[in-house]
Amino acid sequence: MADIIPFRGLRYNPEKISNLASVVTPPYDIIDESAQARYYAENPANVIRLELGLIFPQDSSSNNRYTRAAQYLEKWQEDQTLLAEEKAALYLYQQEFNFRGEKVVRTGFVCGLKLEPYEKGNILPHEETLSKPKADRLQLMRATNSNFSSIFGLYSDEQKEAEKLLLEEVKEQAPDINIIDEAGETHKIWMIKNEELIERIVALLADRPVYIADGHHRYETALEYYHEMKEQGLQGYDYVMATLVNVFDEGLVVLPTHRLVGNIPGFKLDAFMNRLADLFEIELYKDKNIGAFMQELESRGKKHRVFGMYSGKDIFFLELKNPEQASKLLPDNKSAAWEKLDVALLDNIILDQLLGINEQKRRSQENLAYTRSEEWLMEQIDNRNYQLGFLLNPTRVEEIIAVAQARDKMPQKSTYFYPKLITGLIINKMR
Repeated sequence: MADIIPFRGLRYNPEKISNLASVVTPPYDIIDESAQARYYAENPANVIRLELGLIFPQDSSSNNRYTRAAQYLEKWQEDQTLLAEEKAALYLYQQEFNFRGEKVVRTGFVCGLKLEPYEKGNILPHEETLSKPKADRLQLMRATNSNFSSIFGLYSDEQKEAEKLLLEEVKEQAPDINIIDEAGETHKIWMIKNEELIERIVALLADRPVYIADGHHRYETALEYYHEMKEQGLQGYDYVMATLVNVFDEGLVVLPTHRLVGNIPGFKLDAFMNRLADLFEIELYKDKNIGAFMQELESRGKKHRVFGMYSGKDIFFLELKNPEQASKLLPDNKSAAWEKLDVALLDNIILDQLLGINEQKRRSQENLAYTRSEEWLMEQIDNRNYQLGFLLNPTRVEEIIAVAQARDKMPQKSTYFYPKLITGLIINKMR
């Protein structure tokens, strides 16, 4: 089943970098141009230069963001800005953050995860991927032989044996890394070098599959890179850096990703509502208190298939009338677990069949935008940048696991695991 190993990570040298928070970033895929520029300015050794380098008009095949990343990586190792661990380790990783006004702690550990095709059934995805991000990550990996952002994986351990062993090991130790990032979230890492303990953790995970929560593009890129190296007769590229979290961890939080619809030619709200009423009970919410609305939506979602919809004037509950009728309108090549997803219903019936936003259009996002912010969604529609907003409950972890076990994949933007893993705490040289 899942094959994990300790590895010798590269870490920033505290004697060179006194403020570690100044050199880390979120994962590359949520960094926009303004954030990229800010990280560049924050510290000359910021990991942004490795993870998401700037592009210049004069770039060429021999001088570009990827070759410069390789040069920075080499330079920072030579001048000891980055130091390799003396001994292979696992890394206990805790993130402390605020969620709904309460302090939450998510516990996981960083390891090397053996790369293998999904078909083997040991590593299971839950989302579709796009070719463009994978091409970008592959060029970076070819240039640097490294991965800078960790895969985020889930495993199932109801008794929490692995967590208990790791926490017991470090209970009287100060963390090797302890920082507060720009979002006010605390990141703590302890190196685990106890070989006997590592062997026990490896054995515990050996009979359990790993479900990719975040980082599908990075995983598939690393797998492709491994095959490239293997074809050249090169060994040692078959493990990728992964942070594994127990699905029973109390700090595992999944947020919804809402949809905004715009640029629908000839769109008439009344006509759309009439078509919607064939499938859904439509109930007007009495005020525009979006926080209270989302709480009610979550409560109703425990018993019913229900969405929220914002028209720019009113907020509505949309409760599915007949699940069997809706099932007949969904693609017939999907699993029962997939059909139970709220996001599958929204994307394939409301967006596709009622609004004409098919899968190709959803991928291109010509009529669609995504957000985690209910306030931003309402603001955009109030400003007439979009015509409608659809509000979802978060996908539950057990739904994600069920879809992965069925060898199915969710629609894009189905999950958002919060918070993201930070980039720059540990770097994995793949050879």
